[in-house]
Amino acid sequence: MRVLGVDPGLTRCGVGIIDAGAGRSVTIVDVAVVRTPSIDPPEQRLLRIAAEIDRWIDAVRPDAVAVERVFAQENLRTVMGTAQVAGLTMVAAARRGIPVGLHTPSEVKAAVTGYGRAQKAQVQEMVARILHLDSRPQPADAADALALAICHAWRPPGAATSSADRAAVGVGRARDLTPAQAAWARAEQAARRRG
Repeated sequence: MRVLGVDPGLTRCGVGIIDAGAGRSVTIVDVAVVRTPSIDPPEQRLLRIAAEIDRWIDAVRPDAVAVERVFAQENLRTVMGTAQVAGLTMVAAARRGIPVGLHTPSEVKAAVTGYGRAQKAQVQEMVARILHLDSRPQPADAADALALAICHAWRPPGAATSSADRAAVGVGRARDLTPAQAAWARAEQAARRRG
């Protein structure tokens, strides 16, 4: 299965493509960051990003598109740009009949590091290890796009999608989780017992 991951952003939009095989094996196909100048009008920036997303989808022909689920931040301008780019991505995929998966940052972090509150550097390091890269993908937007694609590829059908649901899964359903998610669920369960 080929997955295109998109880390939406108006200034920097990460795009990462992986191929997922049997036994959770994943290989990198390509990765890039689409940049737009902040001095350009928003509609021109969105137009450029939309064109690049269309180009990537048509070039790599993914089986699925994974997009970061937009969540509330303190900076409303950042949230609006992120939401707009996420929407462009979903529309581009829908026009081609490609399924879209939305993943929260904590889901992505848990999938690749085993911990839903991992730092950016930890995500970059684990993405490099998982994909057998010589160095961490730079900038962080590139690593985040690849992490989104990995998270989507490793998420079993019908798996819990929210961090609360996943924590509730516990070790009884560990066979449905990635190894990192199973470790994270066990740690969450142990913390609840202690606290």
